[in-house]
Amino acid sequence: MSQLSAPSHPRKNGFSLVEMLVVLMVMGLLASVAVLTLPGDERKLRAEAERFAARALAARDEAIVGARPVSLVVSEQGYYFERRIDGQWQALPGKGFDLTPWAEGVTASAARQRVVFDSLGLASSEAAVRLGRGDQGLVVHIRRDGKVTLDAG
Repeated sequence: MSQLSAPSHPRKNGFSLVEMLVVLMVMGLLASVAVLTLPGDERKLRAEAERFAARALAARDEAIVGARPVSLVVSEQGYYFERRIDGQWQALPGKGFDLTPWAEGVTASAARQRVVFDSLGLASSEAAVRLGRGDQGLVVHIRRDGKVTLDAG
C-alpha cells in the first residue's frame, strides 16, 4: 500500500488579493449605478414638464370627448383646468384637473394665460411655458393644432 503524501504547503483560509480586488470593483460599480439613478435637478424638472404636458393633452382629449371647450390656465404658481358651463368657466371636475402647483424647486416663467381647447382639439392660441430648476430649463409648447411638445430651453 502506498501512502498519500500530505501537500507540501498547507492550505490557508481567507481570500486572495485578486478576489478582494474583484469584490471591491463590483461594489464600486454598484455604488456608481445607484448614484447615477438618483433623481437630480434635470430628472425632477423633466418629470414635472412631462406631467404638465400629459395633463394638457388630457384636457385636450376631454374637450374632444365631452364635445365642450376645456381651458388650461397657467400661471407662475401652477395650473388648472376649466370647462365652459352655462356661459361661465367652471372648474373641471375630476382628479388631476384641479389646481396643481409646480413641483418643489420648479419655477415657471409664464404670465397668467389661458389656452382653450375646442371640441376638435384645436387650441385657441399658441403657448410656451418655460419651466426651470436650478440652471436647467425646459419649454412646453402648446401649438394651435393642439399638439404639445417638450423642448430644451
